[in-house]
Amino acid sequence: MSSIYKIQPEDRKYVAEYRRNPVGHHSPGLRRILTLFRGAPMPGKHVLVCVKPHEEWVLGQVADEPGKPVKILKNKVFHDLKDAEWAVFKIRWKQHTGEDIA
Repeated sequence: MSSIYKIQPEDRKYVAEYRRNPVGHHSPGLRRILTLFRGAPMPGKHVLVCVKPHEEWVLGQVADEPGKPVKILKNKVFHDLKDAEWAVFKIRWKQHTGEDIA
């Protein structure tokens, strides 16, 4: 995960902003963090896979080799998109900071 921008301790305030509003307009600081998360290399990246349109999502992980299917993590099923987005955010936060979000 090579980027000029690194998450700083003062960026922790954006966690609450994202929790309140995972989908929609975000502050410039939160947009910067989301751009960092989304710009990380694809291999191993956690993603959401919609299995029933507008009803059910599962957590997946992009394969390490191009062309291989996304690995579905069956123990992570969501029926609310906001909860699903929050789960991915927490995983990516941990990957970039080493810090768990409660």
